[in-house]
Amino acid sequence: MGFMAAGVRVRPSALWQATLGCFPQRLLSSNRIAIMVQGGLCHQATILGRFSLPIQGVFLPSPPRASHRLSLTAARASIYNNVIAKGREPWFRSSLYDHRKASRATVYLKSVLPNGLRVLTSWMPHTRSVSISIYIGSGARYEAPEQAGISHFVEHLLFKGTAKRPLPEDVSGAIENLGGILNGATDRELTVYWCKVARPHFLTGMDVLLDMAHHSKFEPAEVEKERRVIIEELNAVQDSPAELVGLMVDELLWPDQPLGRDVGGSKDTVSSISQEMLLDYLRQQYDPRNAVVSVAGDVEHGEVVQTLEAALDDWTPGRPAPLVPAQDSHDGQRVKVVNRKTEQAHLCLALPGISSLHPDRYALALLNVVLGEGMTSRLFLEVRERRGLAYDVHSYVSHFLDAGAVTIYAGVDPKNAVATLKVVLEQLLRLQDGIPEDELARAKELTKGRMLLRMEDTRAVSSWIGGQELLMGKVRTVDEVVALVEAVTPEDVRRVAQALIKPDCLSLAVVGPFRRETPFQRLLAG
Repeated sequence: MGFMAAGVRVRPSALWQATLGCFPQRLLSSNRIAIMVQGGLCHQATILGRFSLPIQGVFLPSPPRASHRLSLTAARASIYNNVIAKGREPWFRSSLYDHRKASRATVYLKSVLPNGLRVLTSWMPHTRSVSISIYIGSGARYEAPEQAGISHFVEHLLFKGTAKRPLPEDVSGAIENLGGILNGATDRELTVYWCKVARPHFLTGMDVLLDMAHHSKFEPAEVEKERRVIIEELNAVQDSPAELVGLMVDELLWPDQPLGRDVGGSKDTVSSISQEMLLDYLRQQYDPRNAVVSVAGDVEHGEVVQTLEAALDDWTPGRPAPLVPAQDSHDGQRVKVVNRKTEQAHLCLALPGISSLHPDRYALALLNVVLGEGMTSRLFLEVRERRGLAYDVHSYVSHFLDAGAVTIYAGVDPKNAVATLKVVLEQLLRLQDGIPEDELARAKELTKGRMLLRMEDTRAVSSWIGGQELLMGKVRTVDEVVALVEAVTPEDVRRVAQALIKPDCLSLAVVGPFRRETPFQRLLAG
């Protein structure tokens, strides 16, 4: 049993040596290596970056069984002694390497346990923290209408006690009392539980998360208590116009389907969800084959895999519900106004976008940066700096597996709502004329810079690898995404703008002191 990857065959006992850290530092030049391990077999190893380094003909030694815990320092020495020192490096050219430009490489390792659980790690030896995430294919898009909010309900209950940690404070205190952070979140296509702890507390952090996901009690008293808490959470959204208007525009984009619903459900559905329904849903969706554990920090892949194998050998598969497909029913402009006595009018203008798998997603991302991300965006400069109409005006892109949206938000004085919307529409339609190369270049640098800065944080890296693996079944490295961003041309951006910016497909949600939708409908109609 072994693996073949780019001409390399490695015996199983040497599996954990197959990391970029094994190669001498002088061979690293802004590269990434992605190694995929499945069921004990490493089935893909790809070096990505400015150039490709062929590694054909390299045979790694077979150390003892304890190689699962082999240090990367020893692994590097082993590779050097058995490969490089024997003259097997004719493919490396000194002209390809510049010590001044060398960067610390990032390694992503993937294993699949016998029960189907995917495990991804990123070794970040310069950090003092470890971030652990458990991603589950659970969210609004997996729910039947009568279950609306059940994914979020389950997420809340996983913090309410286990057999080992019977009280909520036992669960949260196990991490907080170590100075760590413990949290969870439910979205439309996934649920995530995560913690960030200092490296010495890695095993405790992993134990707490696995205990929550696998041994939560769901006691009737806690179910009823949390039902009231969630209803108060839903009430809070209704009292927050900026949040409410975002939910309203989603409902206009995707009416009568999960994408258009509040992830938390409604008061009616939350009130009707029983303990039995919650436990059935837990058994259904919390399937190891429907889950990903991702870890980033100064921890080795073998240690993570061994910890999970020992803790989850009794986690048996269920039958996860499939994701409910998006329905494209946009047949004209849509406007909804909720009359509230507020100091500001809250506006959300949206258009259908593209999916997370669409090849134009990075062109759209750059288009959005130019339109409304940051203090040099067109919307910020025109609406706030030049006209003083709003404090907060921005745009954002939403991507789902088979749908997407482009949304613009502004909070303005009610008497300026129509005037602001007119300016926003003008800036939106201007994008159809294209973007100058210098403006596109600035958008690229902003996009790349913010992404690269995020990747210094173990939490961000754990999220990067875990979320992509769960939803797309693969992980794009940072270098790959940078290359895709760099490849976008002004013509790509113009083409995407002309394809997506269609006045007939506009949706507008408004929360503020307005009794009628007519003024807004007239403005959209042009």
